[in-house]
Amino acid sequence: MTGFLLRALLSAVGLWLASVWVTGVHISGVGTLLLAAVLLGVVNAVVRPIAFILTLPNTIIKKIKFLHVKKKKKVALVAAILPGFHLAGFRAALLTAIIVWLTGWIGSALIGHRGIERFARR
Repeated sequence: MTGFLLRALLSAVGLWLASVWVTGVHISGVGTLLLAAVLLGVVNAVVRPIAFILTLPNTIIKKIKFLHVKKKKKVALVAAILPGFHLAGFRAALLTAIIVWLTGWIGSALIGHRGIERFARR
């Protein structure tokens, strides 16, 4: 309950700052300000999880695409620097990056993030 009240107080400060700094925002008293902050907290508590669940597939797809493009650029940079390593376009770089990522992910799952000491006796 204390956490909710602190977040409501912070929301009240944010709403007050918005009413001072942003043209078109008007709050007609401290009571209205506090009630708006509490209602904003309740709406966030109810709507936020629902919105998160509904947008999760889209968020995951966008993050995966972005991460793969970053990985592709890293692979393309290595190919540009290293003679003898050539990539024939975007598709080749992207697929190479995905394969390297997958093998690294599987390897980390098998040996752990810290290396082979996962299998060392304790």
